[in-house]
Amino acid sequence: MRYAFVARQRTRYPLRLLCRVLAVSVSGFHDYLHRQGRPDPEAVLRAELRTIHAGSRGTYGRPRMVQALRACAHAVGHKRVARLMREEGLRGKAKGRFTPRTTDSRHRQPVADNRLDRRFAVDSSVLAWVGDITYIPTREGSLYLAAVLDLRTRQVLGYSLCERMPDDLVRQAFLNAWSASPVAAGALFHSDRGSQYASSAFTRTLAAHGFEPSMSRKGNCWDNAVAESFFATLKNEEVTGVYATKAAAHAAIASYIHGFYNPARLHSALGYRAPNDYARELRQAA
Repeated sequence: MRYAFVARQRTRYPLRLLCRVLAVSVSGFHDYLHRQGRPDPEAVLRAELRTIHAGSRGTYGRPRMVQALRACAHAVGHKRVARLMREEGLRGKAKGRFTPRTTDSRHRQPVADNRLDRRFAVDSSVLAWVGDITYIPTREGSLYLAAVLDLRTRQVLGYSLCERMPDDLVRQAFLNAWSASPVAAGALFHSDRGSQYASSAFTRTLAAHGFEPSMSRKGNCWDNAVAESFFATLKNEEVTGVYATKAAAHAAIASYIHGFYNPARLHSALGYRAPNDYARELRQAA
């Protein structure tokens, strides 16, 4: 009788709320519909919803779920997807407020002007890469991650992990990016004012590859917001705790960047397309 009442009222109230009030399970209700010979008209959509959510590593919330389902030819709206996610017990990972780390710019190396000047839009005429450093905790000690992103595609072009923060950490990340995606001379490389990016070795590397340096204003982390945002996403979706070993951290970061972020994660700045897909579209349109 409880399931019959839920069936009558589900168009007026959220299914999960009805089941909780009547102390029955959502899965039990669907079993009831099946026994009654009343197939759930949203069964296919629910299955697709669960598959996409699992494929996102449990990170997608309503906006990305809507876009992913529409890409699979499902005509869905935000309210419907929100309801189905509630009923299926699915939730995204909301990005917490990110407090950028403070960069130690107390060094005597030359500091470049802010040539990028917050021109972060993917359709900007400015060709630019951005770089930054963050730490990755493990039970064997911290690792430091330097990453390089393309502003046009939001792809992580290259990265480097090290137990310390030597100048070569950022240089190696840049060279990895260059190896994956060389560009014509005249591009900008934007970073904070940290000593690694201001070092003579890194400056020479940029010049040798035709890049012009650009640096954030002193104490203004938002001048490098795209790189900061990537690290916030990484910490929210992958680095959610302390890795058991440094080897495990290396493997997890590689899997996240190459197995999910670049090829599959829908990016709002790209019209909810994955970075690799967007880059491919740019190449085809050129």
